[in-house]
Amino acid sequence: MRRLLKLAIVVIVLWSGYWFAAAYGLRSSIAAWFAAQETRGWQADYAAISTAGYPLRHRTTLTSPALADPRSGTAWQADMIALDSPAIWPGRQTLRFADTPQRLSYFDQTAMVTAQDMTADLHLHPGVRLELRRMALTSGAWSIDTADGTVLGADTLSLAMAQEGQPESYTFGITAEGFSPGNTLRRLLHSDSTLPRSFEALELDMTVRFDKPWDRSALEERRPQPQMVDLRLTEMRWGELRLFATGELDVDPQGIPTGEIALKAENWQEMLAMAQAAGAIPEQAVGPTSRVLGMLAGLGGNRNSLDVQLNFRDGFVALGPIPLGPAPRLILR
Repeated sequence: MRRLLKLAIVVIVLWSGYWFAAAYGLRSSIAAWFAAQETRGWQADYAAISTAGYPLRHRTTLTSPALADPRSGTAWQADMIALDSPAIWPGRQTLRFADTPQRLSYFDQTAMVTAQDMTADLHLHPGVRLELRRMALTSGAWSIDTADGTVLGADTLSLAMAQEGQPESYTFGITAEGFSPGNTLRRLLHSDSTLPRSFEALELDMTVRFDKPWDRSALEERRPQPQMVDLRLTEMRWGELRLFATGELDVDPQGIPTGEIALKAENWQEMLAMAQAAGAIPEQAVGPTSRVLGMLAGLGGNRNSLDVQLNFRDGFVALGPIPLGPAPRLILR
């Protein structure tokens, strides 16, 4: 019995020494990372850092963290963020975000993100690069607000990102229950007041191959850039509006996409009116576009349902036979 007791005491002492040493190492690594970003010209600071969770976990909490990259014009600030991991392996991190508003800025544009119980589970490969193997972001009710009011919101959010095949390839799955455009966006789109406040469905399933894996350099140096997008399914249902999309795009180093996206739209006339109101289609192109799309819809036997293809070629995009203008650049800043 005494031997077992002595062995237990030795194990407890050794484990306690490891736990406190690892906790100190985690805090030191975080502090060193913030200091390294400041030497690169960032604003990178926090008010305090502490660790709890003994004996089985490490819960490291940063109060008032703030990050700002002057080159990209992006900045983030929150009241708190906590990193939670098993004491035996810090490569499985759970990030817990504050329920209070988080401030996101892009140059002179600022938005407040408020989310209940937002967490991000990160599974990282062993090594100093901290290469991302899998991430799952979940949240309860959330909203994005600006000085003009609520822009977007939903009852839930679920985002999954996982390596598939090559280290540079990741699958993405996104769902948002009760997704609702705010009054500002509804006014911009001139959306009909008879449309419901929220979408019945909003889902995305796709695979993206980047030019490098997602790891710590994505934050410290540059973001991985897409080279190929395999859009398996996009589904949107909002009242009488229905939109489905699938297809593949290749993306060159300048972010210019080439490929086709197949679209199926129900009550497409309302969608066209929204695109016009948002400025996505030039005023002079609305009439010809409506006539051609009406003809294409009539060929399918249902003038309210449209099956058409978005064609990306030579830096331009066309909706079926209708040129829409320059294609958007797919570049992550």
